[in-house]
Amino acid sequence: MSMENLVGEFQKLVKNEKIQAIKKHVDGIKHEFDLKFQEFIDHKKEEFVSNGGNEIDFRYNSVTKRQFNEVYSEYREKRNQYYKNLESSLKENLANRLGIIEELKSLINVEEDINTTYKHFKDVQERWRNAGPVPRNNYNDVWRTYHHHIEIFYDFLHINRELRDLDFKHNLEEKLKLVLRAEALEKEEDLNKAFRELQTLHKIWKEDIGPVDKEHREDIWERFSNATKVLHHRRQEYYKDLDKIHEKNLEKKNEIIEAIKTISTKVADNHRALQQQIKQIEELRDAFFKAGKVPLKVNEQTWANFKDAVRNFNRNKNAYYKNLKKGQQENLEKKRELLNLAISLKDSEEWETTTSEMKRIQNEWKKIGHVPRKYSDKIWKDFKEACNHYFDRFHALKNKAHKVESENFDKKNDCLERLKAFELSDNRDKDINTIKSYIEEWKKYGRVPYNKKNINQKFNKILDAIFKKLDVSRQESELLKYGNKIKQLASADNDRAIANERSFIRKKIDESKNEIRQLENNLLFFSNASEDNPLVKDVVKKVDNHKNALETWQAKLKKLNVLQHNLHKEIEEAAEEAKGDSTEEE
Repeated sequence: MSMENLVGEFQKLVKNEKIQAIKKHVDGIKHEFDLKFQEFIDHKKEEFVSNGGNEIDFRYNSVTKRQFNEVYSEYREKRNQYYKNLESSLKENLANRLGIIEELKSLINVEEDINTTYKHFKDVQERWRNAGPVPRNNYNDVWRTYHHHIEIFYDFLHINRELRDLDFKHNLEEKLKLVLRAEALEKEEDLNKAFRELQTLHKIWKEDIGPVDKEHREDIWERFSNATKVLHHRRQEYYKDLDKIHEKNLEKKNEIIEAIKTISTKVADNHRALQQQIKQIEELRDAFFKAGKVPLKVNEQTWANFKDAVRNFNRNKNAYYKNLKKGQQENLEKKRELLNLAISLKDSEEWETTTSEMKRIQNEWKKIGHVPRKYSDKIWKDFKEACNHYFDRFHALKNKAHKVESENFDKKNDCLERLKAFELSDNRDKDINTIKSYIEEWKKYGRVPYNKKNINQKFNKILDAIFKKLDVSRQESELLKYGNKIKQLASADNDRAIANERSFIRKKIDESKNEIRQLENNLLFFSNASEDNPLVKDVVKKVDNHKNALETWQAKLKKLNVLQHNLHKEIEEAAEEAKGDSTEEE
């Protein structure tokens, strides 16, 4: 039961139940509340210290604790008032009973008819039975004095045996009823209820019913006493069993403490798993409180062991969240750096490098862990806006490029259809020049959509077929196609593009040389094999293909070198011409 529920239960008891009847229940509530509150305060103190506070400065105001104290003060006030009133009532009852005893004493000296005296005696007995309790320290003396004078009165009645025997008979009948009820209590399942009723029966026997004749006095008492012993024996056995139950409860609680210790030594290193462990600890705590009482001699030690185990878990848990908080702060700084970088790039037009960098930033962001919750939504919103701003611009540009590419496809498709319809003449040079014009036109149109790029393969396939008809070698056809690229590079007058092209060609030359070298080394393994061997023939064919490719790449490099030489020459001539014009002006 939670502390709040305990306060509610306490309030109901004080409001609705007899104040003198709830002490045991109240003590149980207070004990459980104190345990839970102490554990709660210990937890809050550990949190305070783990967050950098000094233990001596720790203060905590609990509304629930204040409510409990208010109800407890009300309970104590009502209880004190009840016992104050009870003490006054007991004193009044004592005075009344002493008066009744004096009245009883005087009965043997009155000069009246014996029947009248006997009726007076019965009235005295009735008033005695209803006189109420007296102070505990006066009880035995008052009771003995009363019964002493009862015996004297019965001796006085001896002269009237009929009345005395009638009274003895009535008392015997009443005591026999008590005996039968006491014997029946042996079968009562609720032992506490049976024992309370037995105490009531003894009180009635002692206070409300007079003596019986001597013939039956010992027998009836022995029978009543035996029934009492049976119940006392049951009670002793019950408490023996209760001790065993307490021992079993102790075993359960020790198992729970060990389970908490096990979890405490392996505190999880991630939030989700740790939350699961916290839930497990809560379940174990509830199980501990529901496990019942343990032997009194180990009660304090068991509670101390439980508190230590829970405190150790809380200490490790708080250390984790303290480090987590520190890590989240570091993550926040990292994400702020990425956010600032994204903001600085969101309007960039260096599309190739910026797109790559923005993707890298996004991947880095994903790798960084959580940040403090109060910053999480804001920093993510700002970062997302910066990235979206850039990529919206980028995609708008790509959409525009896609439109251009679609137009290029339409133009290339028209060029392709015209090339398909082209028929060779008897003039080879003229036909080659015509083919060159088609190639030049094709290169001019630029890229097409990615999913339609196979149109380039169709174009090259038709070219290869035409070149074959014109008896143009593969190398020559490749160089013819490359000639158009040379023209594009020349018209662009872009040293960087030329340098990139040279680097690409040299890379291809190196790759071809390496392939040739590797394949020729492989042929050494077949030195004893026949030239008709399929593996040998395949390797030789590959060597020839790579050599042809090498020659083509070398020829392309030569054309590129010539282009660059001519461009440099034009630049020098232009510079000389500009210098001459400057001299004439002077």
